[in-house]
Amino acid sequence: MEKKDMEKIVKTFYDKLEEGKIMGRKCTCCNNVEFPPVFICNKCGSFDTEWIELSGKASFKSVMVANGQTAKYPEFLPYALGAVTLEEGSEVNALIGGITKENAEEYRQKLPASCHAKIVQRDGFKTVMFEVD
Repeated sequence: MEKKDMEKIVKTFYDKLEEGKIMGRKCTCCNNVEFPPVFICNKCGSFDTEWIELSGKASFKSVMVANGQTAKYPEFLPYALGAVTLEEGSEVNALIGGITKENAEEYRQKLPASCHAKIVQRDGFKTVMFEVD
Protein backbone atom coordinates (compact mmCIF):
# COMPACT_ATOMS: atom_id res chain seq x y z
CA MET A 1 0.00 0.00 0.00
CA GLU A 2 1.32 3.40 -0.93
CA LYS A 3 0.77 6.65 0.95
CA LYS A 4 -1.02 8.14 -2.07
CA ASP A 5 -3.70 5.42 -1.78
CA MET A 6 -4.56 6.39 1.79
CA GLU A 7 -4.61 10.08 0.93
CA LYS A 8 -6.98 9.35 -1.95
CA ILE A 9 -9.41 7.62 0.44
CA VAL A 10 -9.35 10.55 2.86
CA LYS A 11 -9.81 13.07 0.03
CA THR A 12 -12.72 11.11 -1.48
CA PHE A 13 -14.41 10.84 1.93
CA TYR A 14 -14.26 14.61 2.50
CA ASP A 15 -15.19 15.42 -1.10
CA LYS A 16 -18.33 13.28 -0.74
CA LEU A 17 -19.22 15.02 2.55
CA GLU A 18 -19.13 18.30 0.62
CA GLU A 19 -21.68 16.70 -1.76
CA GLY A 20 -23.88 15.72 1.21
CA LYS A 21 -22.98 12.01 1.11
CA ILE A 22 -21.60 9.93 3.97
CA MET A 23 -19.43 7.18 2.57
CA GLY A 24 -17.81 4.01 3.87
CA ARG A 25 -15.78 1.19 2.36
CA LYS A 26 -17.31 -2.27 1.98
CA CYS A 27 -15.13 -5.36 1.78
CA THR A 28 -15.99 -7.47 -1.27
CA CYS A 29 -14.70 -10.60 0.50
CA CYS A 30 -16.51 -10.53 3.87
CA ASN A 31 -19.01 -7.64 3.41
CA ASN A 32 -17.62 -5.75 6.43
CA VAL A 33 -18.26 -2.01 6.20
CA GLU A 34 -15.62 0.42 7.45
CA PHE A 35 -16.51 3.89 8.73
CA PRO A 36 -14.61 6.08 8.67
CA PRO A 37 -13.37 4.50 5.45
CA VAL A 38 -9.99 2.78 5.38
CA PHE A 39 -8.03 1.13 2.59
CA ILE A 40 -7.89 -2.40 4.09
CA CYS A 41 -10.70 -4.38 5.72
CA ASN A 42 -10.14 -4.52 9.48
CA LYS A 43 -12.12 -7.77 9.73
CA CYS A 44 -10.41 -10.02 7.16
CA GLY A 45 -7.45 -7.94 5.93
CA SER A 46 -8.56 -7.84 2.30
CA PHE A 47 -7.49 -5.00 0.03
CA ASP A 48 -10.64 -5.55 -2.07
CA THR A 49 -12.95 -2.82 -0.83
CA GLU A 50 -15.37 -0.50 -2.60
CA TRP A 51 -17.17 2.75 -1.83
CA ILE A 52 -20.75 2.63 -0.55
CA GLU A 53 -23.04 5.42 0.57
CA LEU A 54 -24.17 4.90 4.16
CA SER A 55 -27.79 5.28 5.24
CA GLY A 56 -26.92 7.45 8.23
CA LYS A 57 -29.19 5.35 10.47
CA ALA A 58 -27.49 4.31 13.69
CA SER A 59 -27.88 3.57 17.39
CA PHE A 60 -25.74 4.39 20.37
CA LYS A 61 -24.97 2.12 23.30
CA SER A 62 -23.17 4.50 25.64
CA VAL A 63 -23.37 8.14 26.67
CA MET A 64 -20.74 10.27 28.36
CA VAL A 65 -21.25 14.00 28.79
CA ALA A 66 -17.85 15.66 28.81
CA ASN A 67 -17.01 18.37 31.31
CA GLY A 68 -15.98 21.61 29.67
CA GLN A 69 -17.70 20.68 26.42
CA THR A 70 -18.42 24.33 25.61
CA ALA A 71 -14.72 25.02 25.11
CA LYS A 72 -14.07 22.07 22.82
CA TYR A 73 -17.03 22.06 20.37
CA PRO A 74 -19.28 25.04 21.12
CA GLU A 75 -20.92 24.91 17.68
CA PHE A 76 -22.38 21.46 18.40
CA LEU A 77 -23.92 22.08 21.82
CA PRO A 78 -25.50 20.25 23.46
CA TYR A 79 -23.68 16.97 22.85
CA ALA A 80 -22.28 13.86 24.47
CA LEU A 81 -19.71 11.28 23.47
CA GLY A 82 -20.87 7.77 22.75
CA ALA A 83 -20.29 4.44 21.05
CA VAL A 84 -22.33 4.52 17.84
CA THR A 85 -23.18 1.53 15.63
CA LEU A 86 -24.22 2.34 12.08
CA GLU A 87 -26.99 0.35 10.39
CA GLU A 88 -24.30 -1.10 8.10
CA GLY A 89 -22.43 -2.52 11.11
CA SER A 90 -19.51 -0.14 11.66
CA GLU A 91 -18.86 1.04 15.19
CA VAL A 92 -17.35 4.43 15.98
CA ASN A 93 -16.90 6.70 18.99
CA ALA A 94 -18.59 9.96 18.07
CA LEU A 95 -20.29 13.15 19.16
CA ILE A 96 -24.03 12.73 19.70
CA GLY A 97 -26.00 15.96 19.60
CA GLY A 98 -29.07 16.61 21.72
CA ILE A 99 -27.80 15.07 24.96
CA THR A 100 -27.23 17.31 27.97
CA LYS A 101 -26.04 16.71 31.52
CA GLU A 102 -29.69 17.04 32.51
CA ASN A 103 -31.09 14.37 30.15
CA ALA A 104 -28.10 12.01 29.84
CA GLU A 105 -29.37 9.62 32.51
CA GLU A 106 -32.73 9.37 30.76
CA TYR A 107 -30.94 8.22 27.58
CA ARG A 108 -28.76 5.77 29.54
CA GLN A 109 -31.93 4.07 30.77
CA LYS A 110 -33.08 3.50 27.15
CA LEU A 111 -29.84 2.17 25.62
CA PRO A 112 -29.39 1.27 22.89
CA ALA A 113 -31.14 4.33 21.48
CA SER A 114 -31.54 5.41 17.87
CA CYS A 115 -29.70 8.28 16.26
CA HIS A 116 -28.72 9.43 12.80
CA ALA A 117 -25.63 10.82 11.12
CA LYS A 118 -25.47 14.50 10.34
CA ILE A 119 -22.93 16.35 8.22
CA VAL A 120 -21.74 19.50 10.00
CA GLN A 121 -19.30 22.29 9.21
CA ARG A 122 -16.26 22.57 11.47
CA ASP A 123 -13.06 24.59 11.10
CA GLY A 124 -13.34 24.96 7.33
CA PHE A 125 -14.35 21.39 6.49
CA LYS A 126 -17.37 19.14 6.82
CA THR A 127 -17.40 16.27 9.28
CA VAL A 128 -19.89 13.76 10.68
CA MET A 129 -21.58 13.74 14.05
CA PHE A 130 -24.79 12.07 15.19
CA GLU A 131 -28.08 13.34 16.61
CA VAL A 132 -30.61 11.51 18.74
CA ASP A 133 -33.87 10.62 16.98
